[in-house]
Amino acid sequence: MVITTTPTIEGHSIVQYLGPVFGEVVAGVNFVKDFMAGISNFLGGRSSSYEEELIKARNEALQEMASRAASLGATAIIGMKVDYEVLGTNNGMMMVIASGTAVKYE
Repeated sequence: MVITTTPTIEGHSIVQYLGPVFGEVVAGVNFVKDFMAGISNFLGGRSSSYEEELIKARNEALQEMASRAASLGATAIIGMKVDYEVLGTNNGMMMVIASGTAVKYE
């Protein structure tokens, strides 16, 4: 499955637009990672534990979106974007949404 942020696929023609597709992931971050991120916040620097969770959630959202596109018969997703939000009590959960347009190309 080709996934691109662009509205076209270079060197190919889009022959059918199948509609928007989405992949959503809502993930909680556990106490240990919150604690370690708090230390990073206090001392300065990056939080590798949060970064790992964010990367994992983004990859899952992209995989889910690609799976939904494939079920429509798509061979690609164009105009892909990823959005991030925090939710829940004390912003204890993160939401990652991948979206794009499922298409067939030749």
